[in-house]
Amino acid sequence: MAHNRPKPDDRSDNVEKLQNMIHNTIENMESAEESLAVTSDETQIQQIKEKNERRRESLEAMRTEVKDEAAYKQQQ
Repeated sequence: MAHNRPKPDDRSDNVEKLQNMIHNTIENMESAEESLAVTSDETQIQQIKEKNERRRESLEAMRTEVKDEAAYKQQQ
């Protein structure tokens, strides 16, 4: 029976991946904001606003993680 070993932790492209995720999240937020201008359904408006608030929280967490990853890279 073969012993499965975990792959080594490859963090070399984490900053790039996080930056792409941040970019995509911002684009999604902007698209959602644009849709608010043409939406009259109050339920939909509230859902869009709530989702964008969650996106803002995610952006903050991703930006913190970028800083952590950059600091980790400098230590290497």
